[in-house]
Amino acid sequence: MSDTKINLNLNSETMKKINFLLITFFFLGIVQAQEKYSFTFNHIALSVKSLDESATFYKDILQLQEITNKTKMEGIRWFSFGEGKELHLISFLKEPVIINKAVHIALTTSSFDAFVKTLETKKIPYSDWPGIPNKVNMRADGIKQIFFQDPNGYWIEVNSVGNRH
Repeated sequence: MSDTKINLNLNSETMKKINFLLITFFFLGIVQAQEKYSFTFNHIALSVKSLDESATFYKDILQLQEITNKTKMEGIRWFSFGEGKELHLISFLKEPVIINKAVHIALTTSSFDAFVKTLETKKIPYSDWPGIPNKVNMRADGIKQIFFQDPNGYWIEVNSVGNRH
């Protein structure tokens, strides 16, 4: 075999063009490698003090169906909102949770007035957004809403179906 040497006499202008092309291909590769993501809501997890008390609240008050805890870990219970949306209650984490009304779960019901009566019958306090007890908030779009708390202090909004625009 013979050693063949290739002599490339590239001027600086040609080198600039080659470098530009290499950099362009590199960046195009990065851009093409970036994927676009889409998401759907899966679950919300809440840290709770008493797992049984919280589970009873979500079963009795919101009538959520308990489903299989697929983690199989002790101290966790799962509930279904339907349509693949879930609530996970977790009792073994002991870090304090800071709660305010702006951080809340919002649910819509076609039986708003009946649900408010259920809260009143079970003596669960509710309020409008500003916090006036036993008052229903009426949004500008005609949706009624109330706010109340679960046994751990988490805020829950329940609103009516109403006329959505």
